[in-house]
Amino acid sequence: MPEANSGHIAFVGLGNMGAHMSRRLVESGYQVVGFDLQEAAGRALTEAGGTVAASAAQAVAGAGIVILMLPNSTAVEAVLGDAEVLGGLGSGTIIVDMGSSEPTSTRRLAVALAERGVTLVDGPVSGGVSGAAAGTLTIMAGGAEDVVAQVSSTLATLGTWLRVGDTGAGHALKSINNLLAAVQLLATAEGVAIGRSFGLDPEVMIATINAASGRSSASEIKFPRFVLPETYDSGFALRLMLKDIRIATGLAAELGIGAALGDRAVQVWSQAATDLGPAADQTEIARWALTGTRADEIVRHP
Repeated sequence: MPEANSGHIAFVGLGNMGAHMSRRLVESGYQVVGFDLQEAAGRALTEAGGTVAASAAQAVAGAGIVILMLPNSTAVEAVLGDAEVLGGLGSGTIIVDMGSSEPTSTRRLAVALAERGVTLVDGPVSGGVSGAAAGTLTIMAGGAEDVVAQVSSTLATLGTWLRVGDTGAGHALKSINNLLAAVQLLATAEGVAIGRSFGLDPEVMIATINAASGRSSASEIKFPRFVLPETYDSGFALRLMLKDIRIATGLAAELGIGAALGDRAVQVWSQAATDLGPAADQTEIARWALTGTRADEIVRHP
């Protein structure tokens, strides 16, 4: 049976993030067998020297580590609920869910997999497509210390990892992080909209904010790279950001904790998702706010 340090790495989910992450693993000397429902998504992996399997079950068979980079818990549950996939997981296999899943679902899956001798670690990431390509992701690992240690070298290939708690902790913290990022991006966009209406230059505003207390990743990274140039191509979908902030506010509700600003953010991002459509990049919420293509009563009248 495979151990975490033996066998190949299976990588399921070769989209915007997974393509770069799997390529980095191959370039670092790992044997990687990937799978994605979209056949074309595996091109980057094969060009790097990896292998693309015909199914998730074929990819995971004999793997010591299985990395999942899937859009949500529903997709994770579908993969890990497949009898053929489960049949290919040997005792001692470690699964690392690096997508943004729901922490309560992660904990349930961990219990079920443990009965088969398989360990689930959550390792969601921050840093976007550029971080995935450069290997500079921030990885929020949730799991027992000894298990996280067994996959630490693999995680280090992809970025900087921090063990943030037991299983589920990584997914909880990632959703909270994205809630903060979503609020910052929207607040920055609304601030710039106000200033521009008054006659201020948006570029001057952002440069000044970045030297003052209002700075954030939105003003320091997203506005200069994607909003002011009007490219809106950060590589992270608006609908995925909305999913993540809903996880955070849903967790708050489960715990009986109020999240008034978070709940309002969900409302505003939901309206933006409706107005902009499923293909919109997360940074397009700034265009949406700056151009007024939004339901004003949701934003301006609590």
